[in-house]
Amino acid sequence: MREKVIRSLIVLAFVCSSLFIVSSCAKKQVQVSEPAVKAEEKEKVAAEEARAKAEAERQAKLRVEEAERQAKLRAEEAEREAKLREQEAAKALADETRTFESEHIYFAFDKYDLLHYSQAVLKEKAAWLRRNASCGVWIEGHCDERGTSEYNLALGERRAYAAQEFLVALGISKDRIKTISYGEERPADPGHNEKAWVKNRRDEFKLFKTK
Repeated sequence: MREKVIRSLIVLAFVCSSLFIVSSCAKKQVQVSEPAVKAEEKEKVAAEEARAKAEAERQAKLRVEEAERQAKLRAEEAEREAKLREQEAAKALADETRTFESEHIYFAFDKYDLLHYSQAVLKEKAAWLRRNASCGVWIEGHCDERGTSEYNLALGERRAYAAQEFLVALGISKDRIKTISYGEERPADPGHNEKAWVKNRRDEFKLFKTK
């Protein structure tokens, strides 16, 4: 009986020892695995943060690139509009210049007095010159073929001077006006009759830049 009890105690001690060892191993395993799980979670968090940061940087870069692209487009559009305005202004000035230079004034035979309509034309030219301060004007005096060359040169000069004085009286600086006489040398119509002579007794106006 005693031996039986002893054997039972030995078995019980063995079982308790085994349970203790198993429990200790389990605790040790838990203690070892918990840090590993936390490290893995930290790595995941760090990776997610890195991805989020990279995405944020990518989005910021895209916004900068888009802003630069829009700024470039606006600059190009502004440049196109400026060039268009310059072209339109140049075309308008060219059209006005042609109109200005194509409108002559005419004189009676052997006269240099300004007719009423000639004064009206000169008033329009004075208004244009006031709007375009960078321009000056050459006034060319012309005559028909009757009379000597010397006389017609002098008459052409008086005709140009008459127009100059009228423009000065309207406020145009004399420094912006130059005169020259061609006499009978440059007829508008080469004919030898009154119809041609009427066209040849004239002042012509040619613009030039003063600035």
